[in-house]
Amino acid sequence: MGHFQRFFLRGLAVVLPATLTLWVLVQAYLWIDRSIAQPINKFIQYLIVQLFWAWPQIGSWFGLSPSSEEMDTLRVGADMSATDTTRDVELVFNYQEAIVTGWWNDYFLVRMIGIVVAITAVYVAGRLVGGLVGRWAYRWFERFLTSLPVIKKIYAWIKQIVDFLFNNQEQAMKFNRVVAVEYPRRGIWSVGFQTGESMKSIRPKSGNSITVFIPSSPTPFTGYTVTIPRDDVIDLPISVEEAIGFAISGGVLRPPSQRVPALQENKEDPWSRHEADDRQESE
Repeated sequence: MGHFQRFFLRGLAVVLPATLTLWVLVQAYLWIDRSIAQPINKFIQYLIVQLFWAWPQIGSWFGLSPSSEEMDTLRVGADMSATDTTRDVELVFNYQEAIVTGWWNDYFLVRMIGIVVAITAVYVAGRLVGGLVGRWAYRWFERFLTSLPVIKKIYAWIKQIVDFLFNNQEQAMKFNRVVAVEYPRRGIWSVGFQTGESMKSIRPKSGNSITVFIPSSPTPFTGYTVTIPRDDVIDLPISVEEAIGFAISGGVLRPPSQRVPALQENKEDPWSRHEADDRQESE
């Protein structure tokens, strides 16, 4: 059982990261497909059916005009006599709609049209905003949203986050700076990220200070935002990914450049020496 447990845990350490990564990617794709691609696909299907409805000749080019035998079958399926033509327009519309829907259900590449259209729309929006007319339209739309009582607060918060992540490159570079600060009290050091300069109203008391986001463990998406004097901050020569891994693991995953040699660590920590002695005795 000891060998099984050891190798089973080792197997989990190998399999879980790749499995969870694939699971996250699949869930992200399913969310995009369900929330973005499918509504766009439904709208495209509706437009295609309306096009065939407005120009029946186009439907005949694609083989979507039912033959006389198929019309008889459709009438019988609708509990009508084969010679009753009163509902032929409705039957043809439903027939073409079913065929167009089948295209999206049967072919994966056709289902990808919604995602391609969404990506293209975002790209076109970015190009339009870069022009004079596009900027004017965007500012008008933004003023309209900020004039609505409830939406203006939600929009303002979301816009600040999006601008920080995508538009403001200066702030994004500052966020890449990993620091260590004494928090929540003197003598206790926490790893955080510098997010920018301190607020103007705090500077008279804090002096030359910066704002630092300190992530919590094991969920680094939450944490605390504190203002620290610049002289009390230590720059850490590690990447953002290494700092996040350090926070998620509770300090177990230390960057290679920040690891203390094993012999030195055992000399400094008496508990480590006792544990090493116990392991040797058990072996």
